[in-house]
Amino acid sequence: MNKPTSAFPLNAWYAAAYDVEAGRTLLPRTICNQKIVLFRRTDGQVAALEDACWHRLMPLSLGRLEGDEVVCGYHGLVYNAQGRCTFMPSQETLNPSACVRSFPVVERHRFVWVWPGDPAKADPALVPDMHWNDDPQWAGDGKMIRVACDYRLVVDNLMDLTHEAFVHGSSIGNRAVAEAPFVATHGDRSATVTRWMENIDPPPFWGAQIRHARGYTGKVDRWQVIRFEGPCTVNIDVGVAEAGSGAVPSDSSPGDRSKGVNGFVLNTITPETDGTCLYFWAFARNYCIGEQRLTHELREGVAGIFREDEVVLEAQQRAIDDHPDHAFYNLNIDAGSMWARRLIDRMIEKERPRMPVIPIHAAERATA
Repeated sequence: MNKPTSAFPLNAWYAAAYDVEAGRTLLPRTICNQKIVLFRRTDGQVAALEDACWHRLMPLSLGRLEGDEVVCGYHGLVYNAQGRCTFMPSQETLNPSACVRSFPVVERHRFVWVWPGDPAKADPALVPDMHWNDDPQWAGDGKMIRVACDYRLVVDNLMDLTHEAFVHGSSIGNRAVAEAPFVATHGDRSATVTRWMENIDPPPFWGAQIRHARGYTGKVDRWQVIRFEGPCTVNIDVGVAEAGSGAVPSDSSPGDRSKGVNGFVLNTITPETDGTCLYFWAFARNYCIGEQRLTHELREGVAGIFREDEVVLEAQQRAIDDHPDHAFYNLNIDAGSMWARRLIDRMIEKERPRMPVIPIHAAERATA
């Protein structure tokens, strides 16, 4: 892995908030170093504007919402949901340049997604698939945490779950994760790491889940299928089933998980600044979906696991800051994160302006 650089693609959908966060108040967020204010209009749609008044750059998030318009809290300029100024104090003629940038917004899978790049390229079809988060056949919940690290360090962490054996040994980790073989594959915008662990003792978390849902207490077959989608969404298909019950896929069968418990760890990371990010996560399950108490317990339990990751990631970022010239070394376990980094770099490279090419004949005339 090369030394991290401060960069992120802008032409992408980033989660700005959980849907419940966006309401009839002004919600400030920073996405890719751009300060944005979110609010829900009276028709229920979410709007996103640049969080800086055209007049004196006062953050609009410190103003107030009146109907579908934002009133600046400094001099009272008013902006509609498209960012156009509709009122200026003490004058009837509005300066035609008085506007703030508006951002494309899509609400999907319980998240509010914002496109910070070229609005002409904001295709809703490019929103990452995280449908488990609001599918009636699945139950779950999640949170958002702000992590003081480069967003790509979170992607690295999720693409290599070997660390579970060492960081999360009291919950989801055991030595089987670190010792099991894996397969890494990739496409144009995605990378996948698949790991099966057969006939093992379940870690505490999964042992409790299969005991609660199935009444089973023996050896298990465990799976982790990690799928990255650029620039920074990672969905992880996880679970355990009774050992030897047919969950492991083969050339003739996709696998039968009916004697197990299946969950999806849903993660999408939003670069906030060069050194901070917003980490949105959820845990969805397809068993005991009517048990709200279990939903709450799992959310709080997973939150505790991710706090352990937060400590590691922020310590790693501090070490990187202290050693700016250090080059990272790669192990076999880094295959997934290496592919994710390459895909992110490709997205960034596509957005870089191209140097003009001078035709050969024109260059010859210039030197003649």
